[in-house]
Amino acid sequence: MADEPYRCGHVAIVGRPSVGKSTLMNALVGEKVSITSKKPQTTRHRIVGIDTRGQAQAIYVDTPGFQTRHRSLLNDRLNATVRDALVAVDVIVFVVDASRITEADRSVARLLPETVPAVCAVNKIDLVRDKAQLLPVLASVSEVFAFAAVVPISADRGTQLDALRSEIVSRLPESPPLYPEDDLTDRDERFLAAEFIREKIFRMLGDEIPYSTTVAVEQFVLDGSLRRIHATVYVDKTSQRAILLGEGGARMKAIATEARHDMERVFGGKVFLEVFVKVKRGWANSDASLTRLGY
Repeated sequence: MADEPYRCGHVAIVGRPSVGKSTLMNALVGEKVSITSKKPQTTRHRIVGIDTRGQAQAIYVDTPGFQTRHRSLLNDRLNATVRDALVAVDVIVFVVDASRITEADRSVARLLPETVPAVCAVNKIDLVRDKAQLLPVLASVSEVFAFAAVVPISADRGTQLDALRSEIVSRLPESPPLYPEDDLTDRDERFLAAEFIREKIFRMLGDEIPYSTTVAVEQFVLDGSLRRIHATVYVDKTSQRAILLGEGGARMKAIATEARHDMERVFGGKVFLEVFVKVKRGWANSDASLTRLGY
């Protein structure tokens, strides 16, 4: 309604690894602005997705899954990103898996400030065949934190997303929009290009290699409607480089091809993509390397 006050604010999406935070933000925004995979901790950066509709603009902040098991300087920085995101937002969306509440969920819940309204999104309800099994999970949620609302959803199927949006928007402050109506993220194409490559590495390789890699875009040139992109994938060991390249470079070629398709769809134009693989030992525990790589 035109006479309703305009609402705008920042919304942090938090939770343990693998609960579907990035999938949820992409679903709410309506476009792929945060990469996803079935592996935990795919997200390594603070990603903003902007959902503008009606008399509201929700600025979602996707965060890395809070890591309680593995320690490295990189993971310390990712955990700090989560803590920082909770400080300066208007609403928090706390995402849990509909199958169970874990101790890792409770660890993240202990970080939630009591001064910021928090909505619990119980995700992946489509994977629970017997819906009666949701009842003990929903009961456990109320014991974890004093949530302002609890909404069972499926980010993958789009189930109950309008109900979740309503709970979020009703708690945003009255404010004019902070971004133009057509903006979907505050990240530029150079950043998204690196993320699309990293996503394909997470999706196409086993459990170890993706966590030992990072991607840097060394050159991004707009030539008319053509984007010429040169990127480097850094790995920790020579053996990892061989696995990532594959026989005759076939695996890396497949990764680059899939990433290029995503870039062309999101950027709306042709992309020439060249990807190199280099060994940079200890990059995940090097303060200088992490800073240069944007962590």
